[in-house]
Amino acid sequence: MADRVVMPRFTVVTLGVDDMRRSIAFYTALGFARRMRATGEQVAFFDTGGTVLALYPWETLGHEAGLVDAPRPQAFRGTTLAWNCRSEAEVDAALGWAIENGATLLKAAQPTDYGGYAGYFADPDGHVWEAVVAPGIAVGDDGRLRLPD
Repeated sequence: MADRVVMPRFTVVTLGVDDMRRSIAFYTALGFARRMRATGEQVAFFDTGGTVLALYPWETLGHEAGLVDAPRPQAFRGTTLAWNCRSEAEVDAALGWAIENGATLLKAAQPTDYGGYAGYFADPDGHVWEAVVAPGIAVGDDGRLRLPD
């Protein structure tokens, strides 16, 4: 056991949500494939093409993490989720699609100071997403990011 090396990996993002049914419907409408449906509305898992997005009741998640869930933050939480795109048109389409399916537009897409193009939306629970095309970061045909060394 002393020779065992811990291999770090990022596997799941779990979002605390107020209304499981509403959030499941939102992420399904965005096009994420739900897996392990046998969990019903206790927890929902979505395949995101390399990692998993999980939805879990906000109060339960806070309790399990040993954190108080009130008062809930109303300001920026210091975290964003990203939807990397291949083009500015795809960024605009991603933002439009999210808004059509219940997201709130936070910032319309525009050129960034680093040479990219990005806009922001919030899911029904206020989790912030960025739709972005960034220079040097390619999105493969499989939807996975290709980062340079």
